[in-house]
Amino acid sequence: MELDYLKGLTGNQFVFEVEKRHIRQFAEAIGDFNPLYIDEEYAAKTIYGGIIAPPTFPIAIGQDSGENLDLKLDQRRMLHGEQEFIYERPIRPGDTLYCQMKVSDVYEREGKKGPMQFVVLDTEIRDEMGKLVVISRTNIIYRPLKAKSSTV
Repeated sequence: MELDYLKGLTGNQFVFEVEKRHIRQFAEAIGDFNPLYIDEEYAAKTIYGGIIAPPTFPIAIGQDSGENLDLKLDQRRMLHGEQEFIYERPIRPGDTLYCQMKVSDVYEREGKKGPMQFVVLDTEIRDEMGKLVVISRTNIIYRPLKAKSSTV
């Protein structure tokens, strides 16, 4: 398969310091005003014991870092297929997060117009103790080149 060489490719580790303002700004940007994300007094009385980040917050961590994994693929052939967040614990203000992106899988499926290739990117996000906090998983669909029609 054309993209097998990508499997296991790993980017540089980067660090993200989570601040209350990051969580508040993200919650406001997505229009989610759940008090768990913005109201310290409310959040302190919940099972979480304080403010937590919205579940989709890791998407902002990757974008804010500038540490994208260069797959050297034609951007015009790439489609964002799916996004998933696999949590071990919530992200909290004050967390120092160590993040690293890697290509965890490459596979092919047959589509209506022929084979389609998929690239699975996992960003592992760990705390200062090295414990996994969350995996942010992105599935990219890489469209095949269109066959040129022959003229007779």
